[in-house]
Amino acid sequence: MNTKKIGSCLCGEISFEIEGNFESFYLCHCGRCRKDTGSAHAANLFSTTATLKWVSGKDKVKIFTLPSTQHTKCFCSICGSALPNHQMEGKLLVVPAGSLDGDLPVRPDAHIFVSNRADWDKDLEKIPMIEDSPK
Repeated sequence: MNTKKIGSCLCGEISFEIEGNFESFYLCHCGRCRKDTGSAHAANLFSTTATLKWVSGKDKVKIFTLPSTQHTKCFCSICGSALPNHQMEGKLLVVPAGSLDGDLPVRPDAHIFVSNRADWDKDLEKIPMIEDSPK
């Protein structure tokens, strides 16, 4: 995917642009990503060549690195939304798929760290699907 993508946080205080290609798209089930998202997995796009430009709210961007690890989370200091960040000494851009505005015309490449998958995250396509909020 070699197009400009725009994204933002939930409260709208932060917006950004990504220019360039994503080389991979993974659903990560590691315990750290599950803690980061509060969900079954993180959904992140990865690029070694794309560029990140903060359009607004750069002063509200916060970065947390788990001590003694390379695990990093970038987020909005107001609403907590996950945001793109550079890892591996700036060599890798990690973009949470849900932070992008609009449709994403690619599918994930793989589930990773499935040995750490939540025990309740199995056969989810078999449970009822409701179009809107449950009544």
